[in-house]
Amino acid sequence: MIPIKNASQIADMKEAGRITAEAMFEACEKVREGISTYELDRIIRHHIEKCGAKPSFLGYGGFPGSACISINDEVIHGIPSRKKILYNGDIVKIDVGAFYRGFNGDMARTIPVGTVSDEVRRLIDTTERSFRCGVDAFVEGNRIGDIGHAIQNCVEAEGFSVVRRYIGHGVGSELHEDPEVPNYGTAGRGVRLAVGMTLAIEPMVNIGRPEVRELSDGWTVKTSDGTLSAHYENSVALTPEGTVILTDVYD
Repeated sequence: MIPIKNASQIADMKEAGRITAEAMFEACEKVREGISTYELDRIIRHHIEKCGAKPSFLGYGGFPGSACISINDEVIHGIPSRKKILYNGDIVKIDVGAFYRGFNGDMARTIPVGTVSDEVRRLIDTTERSFRCGVDAFVEGNRIGDIGHAIQNCVEAEGFSVVRRYIGHGVGSELHEDPEVPNYGTAGRGVRLAVGMTLAIEPMVNIGRPEVRELSDGWTVKTSDGTLSAHYENSVALTPEGTVILTDVYD
């Protein structure tokens, strides 16, 4: 069953989203050569807890960090570590969630470390733009397939590929709710979109092939061919006034 939120619940989700976004932005500002993913995770946890919220990911299914932090060919679910140091030319994906007033925010960004190639910059920009294409399709009366179709078209037009094994999802009182939100698909297929739905739309885009593999740590997912991957995500609500990005910093 797909949970439909009322205006009060969406307002609470905005607060969870605001805390999530603030923690993300604090971490992104600290991204530099020489910092460890452990330190970025510590920054994120400190801000979330300072706001009276809880890191959504900490302990989720046994995950040991407050955020998933993945480098280069790591697609998602990277475990923060003192041994993982950022270097010039890396790209780092930071995935953050905060639980507040009974609801979760969930968002991800890909940040370049120092100087990256034009192709890598295009990968990051395309991933964000594909998210925007997906949001444009998050319209009352459309279907889930319209979101995935829009994302896939945007990505493949640039010669990149969409990860298919991992997808977006509903978000709310649970971090992962119905419906599933693939980043690929056929327009006009799937669940019909309705006011009150709240989704985590999150394209994961590879320079090379779409196949991925999970490491022996049980969490970290890498591209199978070793090429770079980018990730962009926001929690989004469909309201009577249109689409609202929940993971944003509000006045």
